[in-house]
Amino acid sequence: MRQSFKVSFYLRSNYENKEGKSPVMLRIFLGGAMSNLGSTKIFVDKAQWNNRTSRQKGRSSEALAVNASLDAISANLHSLYHKYQDDQTISLDKLRSAYLGQIQEFSSFLPVFDKFIDDIRQRVGHTISKESLQKYSVLRKHFFEFLVHRYKRKDIGLMEFTPAIIQDFELYLTTVASCAYNTAVKKMKTLKTVTIYALKRGYLLQDPFRDHHFHLTPVDRGFLTDEEILKIANKELTIPRLELVRDLFLFSCFTGLAYIDVANLRREHLVTMNGKTWIMTRRKKTKVESNILLLDIPKAIIEKYSPSTTPKDGKLFPILSNQKMNAYLKEIADVCGVQKRLTFHLARHTFATMSLSKGVPMESVSKMLGHTNIKTTQIYARITSKKIEHDMEQLAGKLDKFNEAMGL
Repeated sequence: MRQSFKVSFYLRSNYENKEGKSPVMLRIFLGGAMSNLGSTKIFVDKAQWNNRTSRQKGRSSEALAVNASLDAISANLHSLYHKYQDDQTISLDKLRSAYLGQIQEFSSFLPVFDKFIDDIRQRVGHTISKESLQKYSVLRKHFFEFLVHRYKRKDIGLMEFTPAIIQDFELYLTTVASCAYNTAVKKMKTLKTVTIYALKRGYLLQDPFRDHHFHLTPVDRGFLTDEEILKIANKELTIPRLELVRDLFLFSCFTGLAYIDVANLRREHLVTMNGKTWIMTRRKKTKVESNILLLDIPKAIIEKYSPSTTPKDGKLFPILSNQKMNAYLKEIADVCGVQKRLTFHLARHTFATMSLSKGVPMESVSKMLGHTNIKTTQIYARITSKKIEHDMEQLAGKLDKFNEAMGL
């Protein structure tokens, strides 16, 4: 015979934490017996507690977060009851042990985040890059600062990690942390990766990202015009470091390689087929093949930095840090009279836009850029005024019979 089961919450009113809030306590009933399971790690202002509903009053973000956490605890306990309800040996002790066994390893979120980062750290150099580790470490710092700013707390209970927290964190990133909208969305996606990790391991019992949708806003990726490229290429630079950085920037403009891929280029990445030289490598970021036919300009840059001037580590070019390169590119933009902010990202965008505007098929550009999805390449498929001008001039040459007929 099945026994009735009930979950109940009550406030421990004779105790308050430093914030003046009392802990919400948990007890369960099976048949006519009752067992206390202790604190839920959730704290509520006594004035905001409703004894009749056993929930926090109101519709504030705090109340919604607290009540969602209590609902999750209740749902989890009912799930455990249904799992054992046909077991003749079901008892309060068995339910109590099963529930407490789920939450004993971790009770708050940041230790789970730290464990995730430790797991990532062990994979650096194998399947994860140092940049990815840095990304998660920075996000952890942001989330800690958010908790202190928004809730005056240094951690949050796993049961309290609800959709309301996610909404508050996204608002914090775009306001207090001054993140651009797309940057904030990317950080939220990174946080979702951590929560998926926690869900799969049973640390989280509910998905705080449920019904949360990500929407990146389209970004106008800058690029250089033909005239701007020529300004940079033809400028006489007397400072060797600026000349090197300018040459590597132009190399990226005519190959589409990102900074890290230029930095990692070796002589063995140059392959000759049918008398033509190709760069055949894999993108550091995505591990996708990137095959690029070497044009005259990048070929001349390679010849300029022959083995006698390249590092002993076998790299094709002497490379400075990305930070220094971009700093020197700012100097180059100033002396060349280019108003745009020069970066290796801009060089890559320039290659993509220039190739597409001059008639190179999108599939070929996508292959050279090493994109995993051609939709990424479509971002660059802008129609420049020069391309429109060229196309209309070609059309004009085919309209002579109409001009003659109309006496033009």
